[in-house]
Amino acid sequence: MSTQNQGRWVVMGVSGCGKSSVGLQLAGALQVPFLEGDTYHSYANVAKMSAGVPLTDADRADWLWALHREIREARLKGNGVVLSCSALKRRYRDLLRSADPELRFAHLAGPRELIAERMAARKDHYMPPALLDSQLAALEPLEDDEAGVVLDITQAPAQLVQQIMQPLPLSNIRALPGR
Repeated sequence: MSTQNQGRWVVMGVSGCGKSSVGLQLAGALQVPFLEGDTYHSYANVAKMSAGVPLTDADRADWLWALHREIREARLKGNGVVLSCSALKRRYRDLLRSADPELRFAHLAGPRELIAERMAARKDHYMPPALLDSQLAALEPLEDDEAGVVLDITQAPAQLVQQIMQPLPLSNIRALPGR
């Protein structure tokens, strides 16, 4: 396994795209811890989302900083980690990446209809399907200078993990320092 794949990954995308499922399988394949980003939300954030109210950038600030600390701690200890996090905006990803310049992103993307179906089928999750459109509106897809991959969620999670495990194309590695 290349050292690239032993590093730190954020599995990103809107709610219902499969971040937790893919993240758990990726962490297992890499033999590193998996951190469920949703568990880092404050009670106030969960209550707000449960009520169908989209989070603001200010609402997300403490949550993103908590995730930043987890990524930084893993980097400083030389440990790998896989984290699920919507990471909807470039500035959110920039903050997370400031904890580890070699952080990689796996953006799970797919048709709105499929994501809405998945959200509707979930039981006991605080994020209502009504918030999907606000998440899609806020989403800023990975840019060419961000190290990562964009994956089609119509494929099975195991296939997505296999794709993540492939070496990144050189065009996505150029953003890394010293390369």
